[in-house]
Amino acid sequence: MGSTDSGASDTAAGPDVVAAGAVVLRRTNGGEVLLVHRPKYDDWAWPKGKQDPGEHVAVTAVREVVEETGVEIRLGRPLPRQLYLVSGGRAKHVHYWTGWVLGDPDVSGYAANSEIDQVAWVGLDKARRMLTYADDVALLEQAAKHPKRTSALVVLRHAKARKRDDWAGDDADRPLTGPGGRDAEKLIPLLSAYGVTRVVSSDSARCRQTVQPYADDHVLPVEAEAGLNEEEWTPTSVRAVLADLLSGKESAVLCSHRPVLPEILTALGIDEEPLAPGEMVVCHHRKGRIVAVERHTAY
Repeated sequence: MGSTDSGASDTAAGPDVVAAGAVVLRRTNGGEVLLVHRPKYDDWAWPKGKQDPGEHVAVTAVREVVEETGVEIRLGRPLPRQLYLVSGGRAKHVHYWTGWVLGDPDVSGYAANSEIDQVAWVGLDKARRMLTYADDVALLEQAAKHPKRTSALVVLRHAKARKRDDWAGDDADRPLTGPGGRDAEKLIPLLSAYGVTRVVSSDSARCRQTVQPYADDHVLPVEAEAGLNEEEWTPTSVRAVLADLLSGKESAVLCSHRPVLPEILTALGIDEEPLAPGEMVVCHHRKGRIVAVERHTAY
């Protein structure tokens, strides 16, 4: 458990606080991490902040890093979350990931403010000395065990679709419902958080419609695969798609159907309960090997 704020009391007042952040790594100078200094507490810590209403915690982590440091990131492996008490006796849950820089890592032009007055890239040994809290040092040790970049393969079940009995046309053309379409829109910031640059889908309408908003937002093609649809999939076709995705360094999303997903997850060596519509398993991989797994909904 993390440190308890000095204002905490024994009686909780209000709901738990949820926050998120990242241990942002780069390999410069033998390995460096990105730290922030908060003048209010006079501490050095990881960039992090509170979840906005309706926001996914993975999106919170990416947003807070760019707001507090000016550095854009994508998320890598998940790290242990912290739990501690804050004012009013409430519990605070802070979700963390390893973060990898997208674009310019320079923080020399960061404008100091009342919340964050210093941002610095520092070596790992120096960071161990600078970090104010023991739990943050423990996070550093976890992140330092795996200093090499990973890629993400997001295995996604399509969002809620029209019921078969209510659809007179070809099942391959059965579309998303209105709520399903809105859930597809919610995937945009979440898939962005993992840096997805490749979009692969069953060629059925309900799968393509689930990933199309993200593809449109990022100006990416949707790679429609007949070998991922309910009617034509085979273990061979599934494994061929996965082999292609795992052989590259791009982060990707793969959208398919409830009957196909068990074969996909089995082929990846992942034991998971069935996914609900719009639910996903994020598989972090390196050189074709899955090294970490997390499970989310977009809402």
